[in-house]
Amino acid sequence: MAILVDENTLVVVQGITGKEGSFHALRIKAYGTRVVAGVTPGKAGQSVDGVPVFDTVAEAVEQTGANASLILVPARFAADAIYEAALGGVSLIVCITEGVPVQDMATAVNYLAGKPSDLVGANCPGLISPGKSNVGIIPGEICSPGPAGLISRSGTLTYQIVHELSQLGIGQSTCIGMGGDPIHGIGFVEALSGFERDPQTEAIVLIGEIGGSDEEQAASFIAEHVSKPVVAYVAGFAAPPGKRMGHAGAIITGSSGTAQAKADALEAVGVRVGRNPADVAELMERALGRT
Repeated sequence: MAILVDENTLVVVQGITGKEGSFHALRIKAYGTRVVAGVTPGKAGQSVDGVPVFDTVAEAVEQTGANASLILVPARFAADAIYEAALGGVSLIVCITEGVPVQDMATAVNYLAGKPSDLVGANCPGLISPGKSNVGIIPGEICSPGPAGLISRSGTLTYQIVHELSQLGIGQSTCIGMGGDPIHGIGFVEALSGFERDPQTEAIVLIGEIGGSDEEQAASFIAEHVSKPVVAYVAGFAAPPGKRMGHAGAIITGSSGTAQAKADALEAVGVRVGRNPADVAELMERALGRT
């Protein structure tokens, strides 16, 4: 099995006729993802490599049964695209767009609260259930099916650690890039909950970074609700206080949000934390009892 996306996921790509939209739509379609529709207002009736284009998500859902949306539109349109996807009736919304204003994301996340649509992103690489469905920009060729679930704040570290897992013969159930913005959709807690329930997932990789309190919240959740082994990496042990490092959410404020503080919180609940990305695959081998 997997969480959030699988072989039954039917994807509508919002912004499919744009340069990025068409590139990634065709890429995930070639991987085997069931891309059934695209949306660009004013371009209904066109097609992109056989994928029909509609004016609205609601029309695409009605005509094709799409149940997930991949958003690849400019930042100024991203919040409206999220609203349209939710109103259109898809159960999963994946927003790849970076640079979405914080206020726009705060409003969108608040709007989705209590509604039946889950959001991944924005400013994220999306997610993949290897061999089943790729809804985002994670390179499918570095992934392989298997027992490790992965949730990450960093896209680049997702790619590196997934590759290292695959090189050691450790496949993945689902890999989720939650994004590094301070306000986002699905995070560590929601993913950990899903992996805990998923029978294919035997162990979990958590990839964090400096700033915010997501990792500390994850540690509290693991202590109370997760029975499966969890290993982790936290980027930013050498980051100077008060300086943003990469993502908008990756900034240390005062004495909070440091990599060491996050590692301490995770290790206190039994999570093994690597001190460099290369450690994680070896820690996962041990967690799975392969060494």
